[in-house]
Amino acid sequence: MEEIRWGIIGCGDVTEVKSGPAFNKVNNSKLVAVMRRDAEKAAGYARRHQVPKWYDDASQLINDPEVNAIYIATPPLQHEAYTIEALKAGKPVYVEKPMTLDAKAAQRMTDAANKLNVKLCVAHYRRAQPMFLKVKELLAAHTIGDIRLVRLKMLQSPNPTLIAKTADNWRINPAISGGGLFHDLAPHQLDLMTYYFGAVKNAMGIATRQQENTKVDDLVVGNILFQNGVVFTGTWCFSVAAQDLADVCVIYGSKGQINFPMFGNKITVTANETKEFIFEPLQHVQQPMIEKVVDYFLGKGENPCSGEDALITMKLMDDFTRT
Repeated sequence: MEEIRWGIIGCGDVTEVKSGPAFNKVNNSKLVAVMRRDAEKAAGYARRHQVPKWYDDASQLINDPEVNAIYIATPPLQHEAYTIEALKAGKPVYVEKPMTLDAKAAQRMTDAANKLNVKLCVAHYRRAQPMFLKVKELLAAHTIGDIRLVRLKMLQSPNPTLIAKTADNWRINPAISGGGLFHDLAPHQLDLMTYYFGAVKNAMGIATRQQENTKVDDLVVGNILFQNGVVFTGTWCFSVAAQDLADVCVIYGSKGQINFPMFGNKITVTANETKEFIFEPLQHVQQPMIEKVVDYFLGKGENPCSGEDALITMKLMDDFTRT
């Protein structure tokens, strides 16, 4: 392939700004078709974004000869089936996070990609963003010495502004999302931890439902011991008061700490002195990742986030919410 000609399955709210427009802004990449089960909404998206084709049937898009790569942005319930169908059609797949409903499904998707020898990437796009790459650079330079532990805190109200609004709020329907808001936000955070600190030795957690009007866990606490000895503790709560909102990750080392949010643009490093690194917000947050995915699909780069990578995150989420 000399150009990646994308088809999007599930052109909903997440694709309006975060990802969709970026497919036409990356070199050797073009968005040629979109699909949504609601034909009117699919047609509307195509008009707004000047996409040549639209479908209300995923199989028709997958089998369109002008489409040679598939981006799956449906709710997680459909990820496995659409991914495997596209892989069987010989078309590489870029699938949204969370990769799917649980680790068993993620394993089936990964196995299918390997068996069929078709490329699969997962949209843990913070791996490619300048701010989080800077954190990785600071760690590699031993800016804060030997890493000891990581504490992550994500405290939000029941309807956080961090989440894109949808008509049916499928994120709190476990049959569709795999869990609650933890399953929507934690994949990015946990993926970064494994990206930074490597292989997991052990993981455990506690999950509970504290609100009476929900079907999903709204409080999750998880602990990871990495093979290199780094310890991670994360707390996710989606029922706190407005004045108690928090989004912070602190990495503690033998010489200081690195402090940064998951939804923000500033890194604070405190060692011998305090330094701040401030980053411009990205217009399309997935564009740096899509650039890497396009290069990988064209044989010009490595896989920026493989099925095997994302499977680790799915296993961690399962470990944390098993209780």
